[in-house]
Amino acid sequence: MDTGRHSLTPQEFLARLGRPDAPRVLDVRRSERFAQSQRLLPSAAHCLPERVEALADGREEQDWVVYCVHGHEVSQGAAAMLRAAGGRARHLEGGIEAMVEAGLPTLRKRPDLGVTGESPSRWITRARPKIDRVACPWLIRRFIDPRAEFFYVPAEQVFAEAKRLQAVAYDIPGAGISHEGDHCSFDALLQAFDLRIPALSELARIVRGADTGQLQLAPQAPGLLALSLGLSRLHEDDQRMLEQAMPMYDALYAWCREAQAEAHSWKPESMPGAPS
Repeated sequence: MDTGRHSLTPQEFLARLGRPDAPRVLDVRRSERFAQSQRLLPSAAHCLPERVEALADGREEQDWVVYCVHGHEVSQGAAAMLRAAGGRARHLEGGIEAMVEAGLPTLRKRPDLGVTGESPSRWITRARPKIDRVACPWLIRRFIDPRAEFFYVPAEQVFAEAKRLQAVAYDIPGAGISHEGDHCSFDALLQAFDLRIPALSELARIVRGADTGQLQLAPQAPGLLALSLGLSRLHEDDQRMLEQAMPMYDALYAWCREAQAEAHSWKPESMPGAPS
């Protein structure tokens, strides 16, 4: 196999994470090795190698990153199968063990929160979201479980509906994922999944400042608060609100990751022919 063409390094993989056009991440470790491990790669779904061909059917235009334990024949074969079906698939060099050994971000499995990589998770919270109840779904869909479902219901119905829907309640007192001290539910998710990415830590500070009234925590917090309240006024449908807010958090994360040092320095008077 041409590894220069059909593989990517852990660093290249990390550069693709968190983007709206990120590839689907497929964990193809065999059952025993998957069960032994307490970690996943961010946004990964598990699929047994012998079932990859069925998964590929009808997904010709999909981008994939496939990994196994060490990046050898299991993931390489699965990626080749996806390419044969018309997809754009690459295997991760060194597999998940290369990520672990290099101290790069991985994700803690949380069966109690419905996140093991084996099936989509479900989450439920109070209706009329503003900041945390939108930031958390963004974090989950971009880094934890892209297949996750979200439900918004009146506050007094959250726990009853959580039981009925087999969903995880969040951002409400008494939920496993909620505020703790000065920290908000976004912080709680990062801690629960042991998700350590510097740009996410920076974004967490902005979300915390906007959501808890600590606007002094980050210069961007008042802007996030204003945009969130404005979006809430524009959309009465909570799912529509979430859909419209996702690009806002994509942009904030991109700024946290790679644009903090950039300044807007255009000066009209410096244009050729401008009046002196």
